[in-house]
Amino acid sequence: MKRSVIDPRRLTRRQLIQTFGAAATAALSIPFAPSRALAQPTFVEYPFQLGVAAGDPLPDGFVIWTRLAPRPFEPGHGMPRDGMEVEWQVAADERFRKVVQSGTAVARPELAHAVHVEVTGLEPGRPYWYRFTSGRERSITGRARTAPAAGAAVERLRFAVAGCQEWSQGLYTAYSHLAAEADLDFVYHYGDYIYEYGSRPLFFSRYTETMLPTVRPVPEGECFSLDDYRRRYALYKMDPNLQLAHAAAAWISVWDDHEVVNNWVEAHGDDDVAPEIFLLRRVAAAQAYYEHLPFRRSSWPLGPEMQLFRRFGFGSLLDMNVLDTRQYRSDQPCGDGFKKACEAVDSEEATVLGERQEKWLLEGIDKSRANWNVLAQQIMFMPLDRDPSERDVRNLDSWDAYLKPRRRLTEFLGRRKQRNTIILTGDEHQNYAGEVHRDPMNPDSEKVAAEFVTTSISSGGDGGEHRPWSAGILAENPHLKLLNDQRGYVVCDVTPNLFQTHFKVLDQVSRPGGNLSTRAIFAVEQGRADLAQV
Repeated sequence: MKRSVIDPRRLTRRQLIQTFGAAATAALSIPFAPSRALAQPTFVEYPFQLGVAAGDPLPDGFVIWTRLAPRPFEPGHGMPRDGMEVEWQVAADERFRKVVQSGTAVARPELAHAVHVEVTGLEPGRPYWYRFTSGRERSITGRARTAPAAGAAVERLRFAVAGCQEWSQGLYTAYSHLAAEADLDFVYHYGDYIYEYGSRPLFFSRYTETMLPTVRPVPEGECFSLDDYRRRYALYKMDPNLQLAHAAAAWISVWDDHEVVNNWVEAHGDDDVAPEIFLLRRVAAAQAYYEHLPFRRSSWPLGPEMQLFRRFGFGSLLDMNVLDTRQYRSDQPCGDGFKKACEAVDSEEATVLGERQEKWLLEGIDKSRANWNVLAQQIMFMPLDRDPSERDVRNLDSWDAYLKPRRRLTEFLGRRKQRNTIILTGDEHQNYAGEVHRDPMNPDSEKVAAEFVTTSISSGGDGGEHRPWSAGILAENPHLKLLNDQRGYVVCDVTPNLFQTHFKVLDQVSRPGGNLSTRAIFAVEQGRADLAQV
């Protein structure tokens, strides 16, 4: 089906206080007073142009989201400077013959007229359907499944992994296929929901090592202000395939770097920007991110900070630990980029997760009694020499630049008797499957986890089977079992004894009609960390 290009015309609390002042921080902590809702809202155009979404599934419910934006690219997005009533319904059937929960929310101008409804009182482990109404207008219908009851015996879980959806480098064909996947319990989105920079007529393809024509131009330049980020999210969310994927299942989302700026960490963005200035940009980016994804109130942005690391339980089968590898990480010790590592990668002070998040993670894994523990994160965990020559080239925006924090985690996993850890990663714009060792730099040490890196939805363009140096990289890294440079997503099928990962790839994203195929299937047996190709 032909897809048209959209016309845009149509830190810690102490750091917050130091940066923005105590009064400003206190104000950010207080919920907005209710706005006066309009009794009979009318709209200049259809208000649900950005679709609907559900997220953060729990046994008794989930979050449902929408945003009123009749004219998303205009100042004020076609809405009055006032609150607007939005009715919502959750039903046990697709035709809404049995409505089980309903209510009214207020879409507030302070949040760009977005609504986040935390639905509770639902039955565990079953699908529901939801929709919104405002005035005489009704949204599309979305579907979401509640998580199984805590501790319940669960025989199967099926979920998808996706991310890195650069608008200008490819179509979202993969999302139309993801939306058609049967019986997805949820979707894990690992980040790079938007890309903050503008587009040029050509972009560099790492697959062809040439410049290729931009597929869909971005109509504006780089994002800095809240309005910039809001328009960028609106551009992305108006894609019909992305809307289908959101409507098909609840999403568990976390950011990576491009929701703010490339390769940011903590208070460090561009090298020539002072930290206090960069934090202002993070404030705008965090608010826009919250406004456009189905997050719970617990993730409400406090200045530049969002609480994004969190844990989801799926009965006795799986505990998912969602990690934030950006917000608490110390600055890249050697600068980011692909190059030879410097001595600072072995620093005792370096951190990826920060002290609080790392403690939370280790305690959670230690207490878990689930068949599987998943680390859902963003940057590649396993070591990888990216040059088949005698040079040792690393991605210094990955865990390869933070040897001590990685070793602490692998040593912890090594001391546990149960080998049941799966690491799910994104960021790389390629598919990888590999084994993680107790000493990550020693492939002869025992295996403690398996890592699956999911390729991009569109970032990087069409791609192909392998980049020019892929065979050499596979030979250089014996723990690596798959390397593939096509676009797509991953589907994970989980049972108590087996974790299977299906790498779904497209033959093209530069034109409509990309064909989907399964590039590879890898399996991990419970109690082992070995990868077996099915």
